[in-house]
Amino acid sequence: MDRLNLRWYALRTRSRAERVVRDQLTSRGIESCLPLLKRVSQWKDRRKLIQWPLFPGYCFARITLDQKLLVLQAHGVVQIVGSSNRSEAIPEEEMRAIIEMMRSASHFEQVPYLEEGAWVEVVRGPFQGIRGKFVRRANQCRLVLSVSLIRQAAAVEINAADVMGVAPVMAQRSVHSL
Repeated sequence: MDRLNLRWYALRTRSRAERVVRDQLTSRGIESCLPLLKRVSQWKDRRKLIQWPLFPGYCFARITLDQKLLVLQAHGVVQIVGSSNRSEAIPEEEMRAIIEMMRSASHFEQVPYLEEGAWVEVVRGPFQGIRGKFVRRANQCRLVLSVSLIRQAAAVEINAADVMGVAPVMAQRSVHSL
């Protein structure tokens, strides 16, 4: 397989089918990513810590043009996200940031996608080199990592001393159509 042509794409899934899609893609030899967060679920008789999709209704796949049909045939996949009936690749930097967040031991959560906010780059610590939007919430500083194509975002706690302001990221939509 041509590793140079691999690109990350967002897959819209049927409701609550994210894990099924991830498992099917993995069994077909396709690299996939399903960010999960832990949350407490309350039943009548008990509370349980469960894993829940960070971005409900979405799973990510790293594929080539030749694998588009294989992905679309996976049970639970509704479409490959894009605009004007064309699939669009997610910038590698955005997916790298989400994957690094998942690998870290830091607490993260889903937050609303933000258009405004100061762009920062982390200059030290486990997220060094990653850019995102800096927000304050309840006396905590957070770095908002966005996947602009699907208008979803997640936030991870950071130390304000570990970031520095940078110029806003331009809408550099490197479109890789399928």
